[in-house]
Amino acid sequence: MKLFEFKPKLVSCLKNYSKETFMADLMAGIIVGIVALPLAIAFGIASGVSPEKGIITAIIAGFIISLMGGSKVQIGGPTGAFIVIIYGIIQQYGEAGLIVATLMAGVLLVLLGVFKLGAVIKFIPYPIIVGFTSGIAVTIFTTQIADIFGLSFGDEKVPGDFVGKWMIYFRHFDTINWWNTIVSIVSIIIIAITPKFSKKIPGSLIAIVVVTAAVYLMKTFGGIDCIQTIGDRFTIKSELPDAVVPALDWEAIRELFPVAITIAVLGAIESLLSATVADGVIGDRHDSNTELIAQGAANIVAPLFGGIPATGAIARTMTNINNGGKTPIAGIIHAIVLLLILLFLMPLAQYIPMACLAGVLVIVSYNMSGWRVFKALLKNPKSDVTVLLITFFLTVIFDLTVAIEVGLVIACVLFMK
Repeated sequence: MKLFEFKPKLVSCLKNYSKETFMADLMAGIIVGIVALPLAIAFGIASGVSPEKGIITAIIAGFIISLMGGSKVQIGGPTGAFIVIIYGIIQQYGEAGLIVATLMAGVLLVLLGVFKLGAVIKFIPYPIIVGFTSGIAVTIFTTQIADIFGLSFGDEKVPGDFVGKWMIYFRHFDTINWWNTIVSIVSIIIIAITPKFSKKIPGSLIAIVVVTAAVYLMKTFGGIDCIQTIGDRFTIKSELPDAVVPALDWEAIRELFPVAITIAVLGAIESLLSATVADGVIGDRHDSNTELIAQGAANIVAPLFGGIPATGAIARTMTNINNGGKTPIAGIIHAIVLLLILLFLMPLAQYIPMACLAGVLVIVSYNMSGWRVFKALLKNPKSDVTVLLITFFLTVIFDLTVAIEVGLVIACVLFMK
């Protein structure tokens, strides 16, 4: 029995590759790249880093995961699941700490794949996964309240914890900016109704283009300058940064190791769930261990260029499938499309209203919440309900690191039982 097997799907897919397949991959890759753009920007900002770092992550991770991964159609990049973790790391350890934690998580993911532990992830009980996901959705929604309502906090710093955030929101709710609220609501409505008119063009992209143009006209000709944009908060760079290797010391590694485990476990769960769902749609079977090695490689390389943690993204993977993507070439094309946007069109992103991106993330959190599944699981046996609620409340009230640690212990206990 071989210990180490590495079988990228790209290798087998290229054996009988045709012009027709390339054209299908080309169109799918372009569309997925366009879909990924607003999400990458939104995830980057919500995580506490600059908008271009979200795109850099999508470029590097998307390319590596498609090049080396074990799925034909998986699209990699930043996801909403990591927002809470990344924001907490930056608050406590700064961006240097995030780089170290992500690098360690990448190494752990590679080791999981090398030692063929990809299948172990599938034994995590479903209620735990739903509890994680729903808790993350609630937390993401909470982080967007300030931008939705345009709240001003003066010199007060927004706490990192759930309860602290809501306390400061209530204290400063008298500073609400109704123009921001209108922008968010309009953005949400556009995203929600777009699928009724267009299946190809994502609602998030339409919302960003339409709302950004409207806000620009309002500022230029209407004198309404109280709607904050990305450019008001960030300086955007249209370039790939140079690689920077962080200074590693034992103390930093020891402190960040639990966080790295959280990133690795969550990344593995997200990625393999996404690949499994994709298998069911296209009638294929991914190689979970190869996929984990690719995910690990992406999380080793991306942070060296300022990127954030990345994994397989179910929304972009399904967009790829629905638009005819056949092989990993579509994922590589998606990364190239994003690179071209970063280099040539990124300055236009400075005009995007923060309230519009908040609207995009409200929809992301709603879709992540899986409230129908959550509600259905409440009718399960008491043991399932208890696990679901414990995981959910630990994720929301404390943090994802605690939730995953406790969740894994519960999973082991239930497995032994």
